[in-house]
Amino acid sequence: MNYIKSLLILVIAGMAACAPKVAKETTTATTPSGDFRSMAPTAGPARPVKIGTSHQFTLANGLKVIVVENHKLPQISYQLTIDRDEMMEKEKSGLAGISGSLLATGTTKNSKAEIDEAVDYIGANLSTGPTGGFASSLTKHTDKVLSLFSDVILKPAFPESEFEKIKTQTLSGLQTEKDDPNAISGNVSNALTYGTTHPYGEITNESTVSNISLEDCKNYYNTYFKPGSAYLVIVGDITPEAAKAKAEKYFGSWPAGKTPEYEYAFPKGVDNTSVAFIDKSGAVQSVINITYALDLKPGAPDVIPARVMNTILGSGFSGRLFKNLREDKAYTYGAYSSLDDDELVGNFSANASVRNEVTDSAITQFFLELDKLRNEPVSQEELDLAKSFIAGGFARSLESPQTVAGFALNIDMYDLPADYYETYLQKLAAVTVADVSRVAKKYITPSKARIVVVGNKDEVMNKLTAFDKEDGKIQLYDIYANPRKDESGAAVDISASDLVEKYLTALGGRQKLDAVKSLDQTYTMDMMGTSITSRVVQNAGKFTMVMSTQGMTIMKQVYDGEKGLMEQGGQQFPVEGSDLESMKEQSVLFVERNYNMEGYTTEVKGMEDVNGKACYKLVVTKPSGTKSTEFYDQTTNLKIKEVQTAIAQGQTSVTTFEYGDYKVVDGINIPHTITVSGPMPTPIVMKASTIKVNGDIDPSLFKI
Repeated sequence: MNYIKSLLILVIAGMAACAPKVAKETTTATTPSGDFRSMAPTAGPARPVKIGTSHQFTLANGLKVIVVENHKLPQISYQLTIDRDEMMEKEKSGLAGISGSLLATGTTKNSKAEIDEAVDYIGANLSTGPTGGFASSLTKHTDKVLSLFSDVILKPAFPESEFEKIKTQTLSGLQTEKDDPNAISGNVSNALTYGTTHPYGEITNESTVSNISLEDCKNYYNTYFKPGSAYLVIVGDITPEAAKAKAEKYFGSWPAGKTPEYEYAFPKGVDNTSVAFIDKSGAVQSVINITYALDLKPGAPDVIPARVMNTILGSGFSGRLFKNLREDKAYTYGAYSSLDDDELVGNFSANASVRNEVTDSAITQFFLELDKLRNEPVSQEELDLAKSFIAGGFARSLESPQTVAGFALNIDMYDLPADYYETYLQKLAAVTVADVSRVAKKYITPSKARIVVVGNKDEVMNKLTAFDKEDGKIQLYDIYANPRKDESGAAVDISASDLVEKYLTALGGRQKLDAVKSLDQTYTMDMMGTSITSRVVQNAGKFTMVMSTQGMTIMKQVYDGEKGLMEQGGQQFPVEGSDLESMKEQSVLFVERNYNMEGYTTEVKGMEDVNGKACYKLVVTKPSGTKSTEFYDQTTNLKIKEVQTAIAQGQTSVTTFEYGDYKVVDGINIPHTITVSGPMPTPIVMKASTIKVNGDIDPSLFKI
């Protein structure tokens, strides 16, 4: 299947200020000596900010309404927010998201098609989610959009056909996440940081989504969509009086009620720095996340100093982490940190994606920066720059009426002081170097952090042992944060050559494979909504591949045994150098027969679980330099997975191939389903439509 790998990688690549002037002041005897023009003016004291007015009232059913009047544009937006406690979804993780999406797919009055048509006709927006929904329109369409919006919130129909569609879409997204190192890092980091008995630590997977029924969605809605725990924020071209009338008309009939309350224990962290590793075979980069939970509530006195501190550390291009790991060391394209306050439990995270060979060095630099921030005061220049950055963002946000509404919502939801945002800049300006040092010692605790790394275990993991201060042992996890045994160092009862020979026997045996002179295969696949047909022909050291859609060729590759050619977008390109060598490899039938020849190196790297099957792990380096990690089912001896690192158009990519549905064709066992994931947005499933062994081959197919 080596030809399929290269063609997919190639096809995906082919498809795929003005500063305000300061008035001069009369110089007095107190003016410093020297040229005053060379000195920056001293900033004046921060003043309270005049926040736009918001109006609030509560309907009889408990729905709280916040109105921000703004007549600059003839439009109005409506944001409904359910202020519910975080809830455990357990074996049905993903329920809230599916339930929220389902609300907008049909009401007791209108089907999804009718809702979509009505929204499009008036140029409005309407969406729903697990904790509410959003709608907006021109002022003249207020009643129409509110009628639609209130219906999806108050009278959802929960159509089963739409429920099944959303589940299918959710499962498709999860397939993508399974191969996304950043998604894996996020899931495992959360599970380890918060624990699986905390809502923040739950992981949604195929099993939990499959457990969700339509009745579960109805129960979620009936339990959590209650006006007594909800806010309706109205912003735009409307008076408070008119807004109240509209709210009463469209949401006043919503039956009163409140959501249930839940409490959770604060997550237990680690006593000493620990390392968690998730293997991504063939990866050329490691995703590093240094993280832990912390206790920092919204509106707490430390929130603003902590934000200043994190801005200095890793919030953007001017952060210390970025300057160190990218600008100075060139380990990564970016290194950042975040420090989040939260009602339940806050979080600190410092992260980057770095090359395999510098993973340990990058972690060393992360910890040097964290220790430096804890133990050394920041400079006044860094402090001033961070405060200016935050103040600028805050000031710009005030230009939006949605910001004013958001402030009012936060004040009520988090029980903040009424003047919290009006005095925000004053509190920010008051932050000192000593304040930053104080919150750094309190919230930057690398000695109790988890280092979560997603990467190539064979190349990286053993280098990280020194960072684990818990027990000096690195814990290996799967992509769902389940501990797994590291069997890479365990003795295996088979050599690389014997393993390959067993595989060839499972395909039909060397004698039958040697008798195959040509192979003509046609696969169909869906790529980003387009049906693609791929025909691949190999014959006597030559090969051609043609990808087409609706009878039109979108890409073609030809190797005539000596020269290579690629055709795409009506243009032809000669294939040379390492690309030609790779093309030569693709022309070889059942290339595994050559693994014992000069130019190939193979090594069995232990056992590994692949989708519940015990597999031998074989690392292969080919003459072109291409590396692949291959997994052979211990029971059937068939290859069921391969991870290939390749270079296409100067970019290194890692692509995973999963082989299934093996069927015998003229005595040869050939996979009829190949699932490809990696460089594309979603996995691609290739299904064989025709496979011919030793059929008649037109020589003109290989003409260059």
